[in-house]
Amino acid sequence: MLRLAISALILAFTLGAPVAAQDVMEPEPDRSATGGAQTLEDILARQSGEEINDSFRRENVGNPAAAAGMTQQLGTLGGSSDPELWRALRYGSADITVSSGGEVATVLVQDGGMWWLGFRATVLKTWGGYFLLGMIAFLAVFFFLRGRIRIDAPKTGRKVLRFQAVERFAHWLLAGSFILLGITGLLSLFGRTVLIPAFGHEANSVILVAGKWVHNNSAWAFMAGLVMVFVFWVWHNLPDRTDIKWVAQFGGIIGSKHPPAKKFNAGQKVIFWSVVILGASISASGLSLLFPFEIPMFAKTFVLLNDLGITGLLGLDPLPTELAPQEEMQYAQLWHAIVSFILMGIVIAHIYIGTLGMEGAFDAMGTGEVDEAWAHQHHSIWLEDVKSADKGERTTGGATPAE
Repeated sequence: MLRLAISALILAFTLGAPVAAQDVMEPEPDRSATGGAQTLEDILARQSGEEINDSFRRENVGNPAAAAGMTQQLGTLGGSSDPELWRALRYGSADITVSSGGEVATVLVQDGGMWWLGFRATVLKTWGGYFLLGMIAFLAVFFFLRGRIRIDAPKTGRKVLRFQAVERFAHWLLAGSFILLGITGLLSLFGRTVLIPAFGHEANSVILVAGKWVHNNSAWAFMAGLVMVFVFWVWHNLPDRTDIKWVAQFGGIIGSKHPPAKKFNAGQKVIFWSVVILGASISASGLSLLFPFEIPMFAKTFVLLNDLGITGLLGLDPLPTELAPQEEMQYAQLWHAIVSFILMGIVIAHIYIGTLGMEGAFDAMGTGEVDEAWAHQHHSIWLEDVKSADKGERTTGGATPAE
């Protein structure tokens, strides 16, 4: 179910990717002037990124059954010329036998790699970069207009334990590994654009090799932290009626009202579920990339999306359902990067609120303790629950609870 839910977003970037040629059947143009070969119009259309009906090449791969006899002229060609053989290799219809490597090794020419390369080098880098810069610019303008959210009442000096040490460890394990993953991932994507002009090819090579090692190994810490955070806080992040009032009053971020909230308010719940769902998706595609060709994810997902009629509802052609192993990796890489960009934008906003945007917020994850005045202003329901539990323990002579 998780794979189906998150894979529906694939349609967003598939709009920018060409649909497999077998799914697009345009009327066959007149190629009599070239004897059935491609025309100037075909070349210009392909260079412009337009879809063309290439069946005149895709299906023109020879016919061994019609081969001339060995004693006749051209009989040794076996019914296929060299151009026909190369077309069969390009479109994956050649009968290939390999001694090792399995299905992956039978793909000698992978025609779909060009659209992936173009999408990664243009759309992904351009819009991903603009998205992150736009988020930073928006937060800068917001801070200029709103300023820091201060604690209205004077600090009491009484501390309340908000997060235990193990909770803070899980949070910083997840946060620290994600920052490393984000930085090394951006270096990998923008290395040719930024690092080579600034430091040269040799430095770029060293940085990216080291970054790849850091990225691949930080992934395990990220997944471990994600599981820990989910186990610790999932029950506190289930939606309830208090979230409606919090959203209606914009959580006190806009305006001067401070709606009551439990341990996590509606905004923090959005952050939590975004991290869990998008983090799980990033982890799944990351595992597919860590173990190439072992965990294919997209062909079966595309079949399901087509069967559910989602592509038709959006006015799209059916998604390709027969993918070469290399194409699976290309889709996994693009999906991994797109979802990572979205999560990086969300995390940047989260970092802003937890540091510069709100007074006293960092203490919750820094020392684990917050001033009672801060807790009353932002999490009044949770504070009352802590006080009630504390009074109960003191009445029975027990130890003071953590929360």
